[in-house]
Amino acid sequence: MLKYQMYIYVFLVVIGLTLVACDEDPIVINPVNNDLINIPFNPVSVTLDIPFHLGKMVIPEDNPLTKDGIELGRYLFYDPILSGDSTLSCAGCHKIEHGFADLTATSMGITGQNGKRNSMSLINVGFSNTGLFWDGRSPNLEAQALVPVEDPIEMNAYWPDVVEKLKSHSEYPAMFRKAFGIESSSKITKELVAKALAQFERTILSTNSKYDKIQQEIPGYKYTDEELLGLALFIDGEPLVPDAECFHCHNLNLTSSSLYFNNGIQIAETIEEFKDPGRGGFTGNILDYGTMKVPSLRNILFSAPYMHDGRFENLDQVLEHYNSGGHHSPNINANIYKLNLNQEELDALKAFILTFQDTSFMNNPALKSPFN
Repeated sequence: MLKYQMYIYVFLVVIGLTLVACDEDPIVINPVNNDLINIPFNPVSVTLDIPFHLGKMVIPEDNPLTKDGIELGRYLFYDPILSGDSTLSCAGCHKIEHGFADLTATSMGITGQNGKRNSMSLINVGFSNTGLFWDGRSPNLEAQALVPVEDPIEMNAYWPDVVEKLKSHSEYPAMFRKAFGIESSSKITKELVAKALAQFERTILSTNSKYDKIQQEIPGYKYTDEELLGLALFIDGEPLVPDAECFHCHNLNLTSSSLYFNNGIQIAETIEEFKDPGRGGFTGNILDYGTMKVPSLRNILFSAPYMHDGRFENLDQVLEHYNSGGHHSPNINANIYKLNLNQEELDALKAFILTFQDTSFMNNPALKSPFN
């Protein structure tokens, strides 16, 4: 009996100590931190003003354009906070004055290393629906926006660290609330960052060039005789005018393509010899080796140097490359051959291409840095 009494006594002592411990250090379940709920969330939809001849831009259902989403994306695009040491922004390699491209052959990241390929122009990038980057490895803008941040030779950051910087920022939590309706700064994610960047990038539109005005039949705009010759060369529009074969890759009206091409820029005796495998390096398809995404010709005058490796310093060198027939490789596109265009024809072709320049786009305050 004494033994059982002792057990009961010990049990009661343990319970008592436990209760005392609980009184001294009670277990508290922290409530959800709804630190943003007092900030209004009233999304205002935005419809892009796109001329009919450019077609319709497909906007993802899970990332509709809103005024606050676009504005947040603009801030993030120009803010170096997304890089590992907060010194390089998206705009560091995609400068508005260079057609949202860069003025160097390959851009330099925060570690001092240069990238492997030229920074592509972002003009009208929202129309691109068959992959982004030169090799098309990202299916859409939302996916593409995630890549440069963690690329060790670009922004060299770690997404969890970037997200923490945004959560503790004095202004960004409120901006994410207004853009996406989150109730707490803890709900900021890399996916929301990418969505905001994608919204802003879909507003990077060039629709006001001479070419666009002629397509819209705006009074007072017409091609010169030289530009008309260039147009005929570009699209093979006249039987007595040579075909410059441009239209196959640079389709009017966006001046780009949903396809990938080997434009004779690399010398290769076999598929395995391409210095840059291009899309083939991503897909593994032997037919894709050496092929690249077709960049836009819009504002091309401002986005030199050209090609995936930035080898050409000016547009004249680009035209001479195509006129010469390019370099041999097993799967060079059939439209790349020696054209034998004379200087008058080359000048006319250049004159037509320059009708895609849009200086008003370059000065659009809605596309400029909010920090200036």
